[in-house]
Amino acid sequence: MAKKSAGTPATALLSAERVAYELHPYEVSPDAPDYGALVAQALGVDPHRLFKTLIAEVDGALTVAVVPVTGDLDLKALAAAVGGKRATLADRAVAERSTGYVRGGISPLGQRRRLPTVVDDSALDLDQMVISAGRRGLQVSVKPADLVRLTAATVAAIRT
Repeated sequence: MAKKSAGTPATALLSAERVAYELHPYEVSPDAPDYGALVAQALGVDPHRLFKTLIAEVDGALTVAVVPVTGDLDLKALAAAVGGKRATLADRAVAERSTGYVRGGISPLGQRRRLPTVVDDSALDLDQMVISAGRRGLQVSVKPADLVRLTAATVAAIRT
């Protein structure tokens, strides 16, 4: 169990829920091309274990999508997973305002307000997955089942 002083709403939630996790600091510019691959390389982890958090609008409602950095978000599959018809990526400012996090540091955990969340089904094949800890330069590894439980996520194939 990591220290409670980790300093983000995501790690505070993990600590409060007594979920085992490990923090992974790194240094990669958030504006770098192929950011996910560079983060995986900096951390020395298989890129299939590293997941990005994207905020989308499904029929006008914000929705969180958690997908491997090795692929892209399938917007049609995301919409279908939450019973919607059309999905688009949310505007950066809207995503940041809604989650309380900045781009490059948006975590599916500890967001300002709870949004419907969909985790790509490939996560369930892993013992541990790596997601943003809620700050640029900091990732956290958790069990996929813990992420699904804490976010009340739907699990579906939403990657391309």
